Amino acid sequence: MMRILFLFFAVLFIQCESTQDKLKQPKEPPFGIVIHGGAGTILKANMTPELEKEYRQVLAEAVAVGHGILKAGGTSQEAVEKTIHVMEDSPLFNAGKGAVLTAEGHASLDASFMDGKTLNAGAISGVQHIKNPITTAIAVMEQSPHVMLSGKGADAFAASLGLDTVPNNYFITERRKNALKRVQEREASEVSFYDPFIRDSKFGTVGCVALDKAGNLAAGTSTGGMTNKKWDRIGDAPIIGAGTYANNNSCGVSATGWGEFFIRSVVAHDIAALVEYKGVDIKTAAKTVLQKVADLGGDGGVIVLDRKGNVAMEFNTQGMYRAHMDAQGNLTIKIYGDE
Repeated sequence: MMRILFLFFAVLFIQCESTQDKLKQPKEPPFGIVIHGGAGTILKANMTPELEKEYRQVLAEAVAVGHGILKAGGTSQEAVEKTIHVMEDSPLFNAGKGAVLTAEGHASLDASFMDGKTLNAGAISGVQHIKNPITTAIAVMEQSPHVMLSGKGADAFAASLGLDTVPNNYFITERRKNALKRVQEREASEVSFYDPFIRDSKFGTVGCVALDKAGNLAAGTSTGGMTNKKWDRIGDAPIIGAGTYANNNSCGVSATGWGEFFIRSVVAHDIAALVEYKGVDIKTAAKTVLQKVADLGGDGGVIVLDRKGNVAMEFNTQGMYRAHMDAQGNLTIKIYGDE
């Protein structure tokens, strides 16, 4: 009997030791990544199974690239940059190759980046020859005394650093040529700027927010702007606080939608301010600010990530290309509003 009791207590002691060891082991810090590929009238009825599959594949590829960097201990900055590269290099999105066209028929690109640890930021607008605008936005932050460069100056800055530059026709696809033609024909018929077809010519921006194992947030956004834009129009994507914002004390945000309204609402910073100053959770903050945009007459969406790894993917349109991967590698990919 004594022998049985001894064995029982011995096993119990070993189990307690094992449990204590597990409790002593430091938990892996949270990390994660979330992306968007634009919001708008995205309906399953208008999507072929083949095209939907392509979108889901590129979203999966992009988010996996960033997640791999984070899992290996890489920075949120690198994860955002390399993730956005995948979408800039895909003709499916309105960023980089496949960007929408201006009224003159060329591509004019914008991008921005923000570091949540230092609050450093960089942005470019109206560039025509930079293959990956997000990389130049980061270069503006790291290798210039400025926050935003535009037009020919930004193109020259990228070339001076040896960054990849391309002829403007690299960005142009038949799909975007046809879209420009349709918008201009619609415009010639004197329809309202608020016509649904014209409204949707403004969407398609790509963006990424990442949280690394060091607890640092970063956010980036890249776009070709709106189809048929004139007079060197600039939307919210390259504007820090409107289309992009990151702060370790609150969250990281990247926006997509009707830029004029997102600028007026300072959407990205407004969301972060609600989180930092009022302690609002990111989902509620995102919904609150998007309602303000809707009340003004605008629409679009945002992706938000906080330093605990919580994520929000909110929009007030009929769909938004979006994907998220958490520290455990759980992948979420969605396109439509009812998913």
